[in-house]
Amino acid sequence: MTTNNKVTIESLDQEGRGIAHADGKVIFIEGALTGETVSYASYRKKPSFELAQMTELHRAASIRVQPACAHFGVCGGCSMQHLDARVQVAVKQRILEESLARIGRVKPETMLPAIYGQSWGYRERARISVKYVIKKSKTLVGFHERRSSFVADMQSCEILAPKIAGLIQPLAKLVEGLSIRDKLPQIEVAVGEHVDALVLRVMAPPSAEDEAALRAFADQHQVQFWLQSKGPETIAPFHPLNAPALSYSLPEFGITMPFAPGEFTQVNSALNRVMVSRALRLLDPQPDEHIVDFFCGLGNFTLPIARSGARVLGVEGSDALVKRAAQNARTNDLSGNTQFAAMNLFEMDEAKLASLGKFDKWLIDPPRDGAMELVKSITPGIAPQLIVYVSCNPATLARDAAELVQRGYVLKSAGVMNMFPQTSHVESIAVFEKAHV
Repeated sequence: MTTNNKVTIESLDQEGRGIAHADGKVIFIEGALTGETVSYASYRKKPSFELAQMTELHRAASIRVQPACAHFGVCGGCSMQHLDARVQVAVKQRILEESLARIGRVKPETMLPAIYGQSWGYRERARISVKYVIKKSKTLVGFHERRSSFVADMQSCEILAPKIAGLIQPLAKLVEGLSIRDKLPQIEVAVGEHVDALVLRVMAPPSAEDEAALRAFADQHQVQFWLQSKGPETIAPFHPLNAPALSYSLPEFGITMPFAPGEFTQVNSALNRVMVSRALRLLDPQPDEHIVDFFCGLGNFTLPIARSGARVLGVEGSDALVKRAAQNARTNDLSGNTQFAAMNLFEMDEAKLASLGKFDKWLIDPPRDGAMELVKSITPGIAPQLIVYVSCNPATLARDAAELVQRGYVLKSAGVMNMFPQTSHVESIAVFEKAHV
């Protein structure tokens, strides 16, 4: 790396990096905040920009705070711990507004108030790396270091659910004593309301002694171990077999949602409840309406919509998730007004969309790639009056918003939901209404 002279940070980018200009280039500087004067060292140089890290802070901004985690700056799991939590949300709101304006060339009529949750100890789903370091005769359990394939040497984690964070070092000692310690690269965490599940990715079968050690650990720390030998379909419970089922609840709607460790759920169950509540208020489902939930997953929005009495179709690309969603509908006595269909929504066209029928309202909750093929398939005959769009990527939301406006919709409102505090991840929600001609 080459250390450079002082610069003043002008703003923050979508990754939480400080933006400055020097020698005709844009410099993106990790660890620097708006208004600060810093020195930096570049680790990647391109003709028009450089990526860098801050080497010295000459003048700090008032929005800078002391990171709570001792591993901040080394661990790649967080990028905003040095920024005041309230300001983090303001930055994300600005990123959403700028993305809509710059990429989509649209502006919401109203900006919704940001949704906040707890800033620490919120993360209930995670994939944690494991590495036995032969030279040190030591096992590391944690997230990858920033910009590296190395596993950070972590003793704690401030964003993981506290019980799971407290198991980082005990898990390292457990793995260190296993015969398959160099054949266990990952632990997937799934926290439920009544059980905490840890899925061990095992590249070789554990020995009888290994199995005994796992059982003892599970009993001592009140967790349930699952084993995964190959793909997600091989995930199976190991011990204890009589543990409660994984589940989360949506109390406002009287819903309990069982799930398996490998199935997608939101990492932040507390904020998920608030997010679902907001989405339902914006959607305002009525008993006589026919509504579709695209990218429905295991029914996170479908079932609360159904609780209103509306008829709901949940559409999802995964057959396994469709089966889980239908099962969850039965569990919550909502089979009477729910249906589910498996369909690749990234290969949608007008004919496929028309085959589903006409709906009064849509809810869309796509992955980071967005829902372009879906919104491009809207024709006047099947266009819903209202679309609520939940997004985990402002760029693809903005792109899709431009397409929806082209198809006769008005962006009525949008706002952010801080699902991932201390990180640069932006979760948002937007409401589109069909324009009256």
